[in-house]
Amino acid sequence: MRAALHRMRQATGLPLAFGGLVETDLGHMRISELQGNRTTALSSLAVISGNGLGGKTVALARPCAVTDYSVSRQISHEYDAAVAAEGIRSVLAVPIVVRRRVRGVLYGALRTAQPLGDRTLGMAMEAARDVEQALVVRDEARSLLTAARAPEEGSAGAWEEVREAHGALRALAPRIDDPALREELLQVCGRLAGAASGPGAESTGPAVLAPREVDVLSCVAGGATNAVAAERLGLRPETVKGYLRSAMRKLGAHTRLEAVVEARRAGLLP
Repeated sequence: MRAALHRMRQATGLPLAFGGLVETDLGHMRISELQGNRTTALSSLAVISGNGLGGKTVALARPCAVTDYSVSRQISHEYDAAVAAEGIRSVLAVPIVVRRRVRGVLYGALRTAQPLGDRTLGMAMEAARDVEQALVVRDEARSLLTAARAPEEGSAGAWEEVREAHGALRALAPRIDDPALREELLQVCGRLAGAASGPGAESTGPAVLAPREVDVLSCVAGGATNAVAAERLGLRPETVKGYLRSAMRKLGAHTRLEAVVEARRAGLLP
């Protein structure tokens, strides 16, 4: 959220940006991040679906904007005091939607009453897409970690699902621009790999493979050919072959399958 708001302000020149996520259990969206604010009037403000501009955005699941908040007839006015305290006049709100459910709202605002053009709206929507991607990745990572802890001994089918999803997440990680989120995702992948073997499992030693070598082995473990692995990872097939050969050498393996087995023993793959 913080990174998305920063990028939105940089791209649009808007002096004020803020946002928050929907708290499902409580039934409202809470403003948790503000940039360019002069007061704390909006901090932690709970916005109910349907109320104000943000609440309207949550209810309709589409962008909304007003040129002069305090006198607009397009919205209700439960939050006028907080908005006035911050000096907001013109404001837009875009929804953060994941799997057809509104998960939050990003706002951009001016302290003057003037229309916010299509370019500004488009940039705000791009910022919302960044947050959506981050939420999808985090949801998937948490789901996989839960699944990794759940399968009982002998539940091969469940483990295969975890392994397949682990490979997909490893392939996704290099495409994430946010370095903090990318690192968090890779840490979760590491926890999945560790959870697969369990606390008492034998380990052949410390992690000795480069991240891309693990990425390639993760694809191979899911049955991918070099060509398919290259497509998933955005690499050339020759590069995939090079990473695979290097991984096999480091693991003391003579075949692709043996390399996967040794990587699992080392806790590098689930």
